[in-house]
Amino acid sequence: MLIAFNKPMNVLSQFTSEGGWPALDGFGLPKGVYAAGRLDRDSEGLLLLTDDGGLQARISSPKFKKPKVYYALVEGVPDQTALDALQNGVRLKDGQTAPCKAEAVDVPEWIWDRDPPVRVRKSITDTWVRLSLSEGKNRQVRRMCASVGFPVVRLVRWSVGPHDLTDLAPGKWREVVGV
Repeated sequence: MLIAFNKPMNVLSQFTSEGGWPALDGFGLPKGVYAAGRLDRDSEGLLLLTDDGGLQARISSPKFKKPKVYYALVEGVPDQTALDALQNGVRLKDGQTAPCKAEAVDVPEWIWDRDPPVRVRKSITDTWVRLSLSEGKNRQVRRMCASVGFPVVRLVRWSVGPHDLTDLAPGKWREVVGV
């Protein structure tokens, strides 16, 4: 079984609450499934869950290079130099990131209002950046964007491999066909 879940902001990618944060157990997910990969508490979007260990490994292991698409709302307006740096890979404390696709985009048509809302500051323009990468270092998108001078204020994972959030509201899930 493979489940696509739209994880809301401030929900843990585990079935046990911790530190006062809600967990996956509050969303009526089928028994016996577990997350294939993770999505940080302060990130939103697609989280795949499965009851199949082999499938979990094919989804989450970096050796299978499943592309993941993220939409990051960043502070400022990244110029072509910053986007080129992201695309070529940047040096982080734990090593060089692999090349990825990165482009500034309009506000995604499908994006929902976040709860809690993103803090708006009149003196700083925010820009959406679409990134497609196939590795998964800890907090990688946030660290990559910060390393080129554009901190992330909102991060939404849109897709993993062929699976995406089409018609899936925050906190909702559906069963999907495998990877």
